[in-house]
Amino acid sequence: QVQLQESGPGLVKPSQTLSLTCTVSGGSITTNDYYWSWIRQPPGKGLEWIGYIAYSGSAYYSPSLKSRTSISRDTSKNQFTLQLSSVTPEDTAVYYCARFLSDYDYWGQGTQVTVSS
Repeated sequence: QVQLQESGPGLVKPSQTLSLTCTVSGGSITTNDYYWSWIRQPPGKGLEWIGYIAYSGSAYYSPSLKSRTSISRDTSKNQFTLQLSSVTPEDTAVYYCARFLSDYDYWGQGTQVTVSS
């Protein structure tokens, strides 16, 4: 059974960098054909895809967030990390990590991140 768990600060100040880590158990993030994604849901809004890091290590980002986003991985820890720079209150959301093959089949429970001074 694959499990994903997000971790990181719940409160970030405006203009700072948000950093979240997703720890994966029950499966390797280097297994062929899987894409490891970050998705968020602002309060009262729908899900927004942020980006992914592929099994190969290549990353791809939402065009609207690309200039502020970086996704990396630590294969020795089976983790992947989201960094979102220059945050504003509009980045307040529940952040999820998820695995994608032909669909999103496994999700983390989500972590609330609030951007506020």
